[in-house]
Amino acid sequence: MSWMVWAAAAAAVVAVLFVVFSRASSSSTAAADTYSVGQPGPGQPAPGFTLPATTGGTVSLSQFRGRTVLLYFQEGITCQACWDQLVALDHSTAALRSAGVDQVVTITTDPVDLLAQKVRDEKINTPVLSDKTVGVSHVYHANSYGMMGTSRDGHSFVLVGPTGTIRWRADYGGAPKYTMYVAVPTLLRQLRAGEIPG
Repeated sequence: MSWMVWAAAAAAVVAVLFVVFSRASSSSTAAADTYSVGQPGPGQPAPGFTLPATTGGTVSLSQFRGRTVLLYFQEGITCQACWDQLVALDHSTAALRSAGVDQVVTITTDPVDLLAQKVRDEKINTPVLSDKTVGVSHVYHANSYGMMGTSRDGHSFVLVGPTGTIRWRADYGGAPKYTMYVAVPTLLRQLRAGEIPG
């Protein structure tokens, strides 16, 4: 008899989770139409950093001087929607280049060895940087927009121009919607509409 009660309880939990995730998924498209703009924001210098990378060694923001780089702060290993976002960006190189983006770099707070395995599993070419101390995320306030508190990032994009100035910023991950995926055409449309010279 107790196994039947347990099975019924498990089925109820699965049904509730299905409804919650279905609603979150259907609202994420609408939520992607709006975003916050955190600090540092457009017109401000992008804070420098050097972080361990899945490509081996370290990557510094300064090495992109003269090019336009899109920084993508994301929640990390446990957020599959974040990795789906990165895969979509990885497959949109031509569209990104036509929008003036020379390079995408993603930053999360997981250890670099775990990130390297995830990159291999997902077949991602984009460099993924490990901000294990949350230091860079804190300077960019990207950890102010996540579901997991300040120990992880939300879903933030920061476009840094050739001179090191922030030209556009969008923080999609904030409460109450916690958007963790934005279709690349939507992202690029909003980037073009909000980008400042610099």
